[in-house]
Amino acid sequence: MSEKNLDKSETQNDTLPKKPKYGKVIEGADQLSLGISIVVAIVLGVLLGLWLKSLTEYTWTLWLGVFFGIGAAVKNVHIAYKKQKKSYDELKNEPRYKYQAKDEDDD
Repeated sequence: MSEKNLDKSETQNDTLPKKPKYGKVIEGADQLSLGISIVVAIVLGVLLGLWLKSLTEYTWTLWLGVFFGIGAAVKNVHIAYKKQKKSYDELKNEPRYKYQAKDEDDD
């Protein structure tokens, strides 16, 4: 009888979701990803501008690349904002986060 209980408990433990070993590191990297993507977008824009400047010998093409990088960074911020707003909207609809006024009857 104890073997049956052991087998039953083992199968129940197998069905529970296991947390990844480096879960906190992954969560931290996800939070840092916006800052990293901003820096990478601007650096790539500057590199594009430098490459265009070396091809055309015009200084304004460097600034064109810088503006493309800044535009890409702004787009990344906008995408992150929409993603965050969507998650907050999902939380807003959960019953445990809704404000429920206490019904007090004065008799």
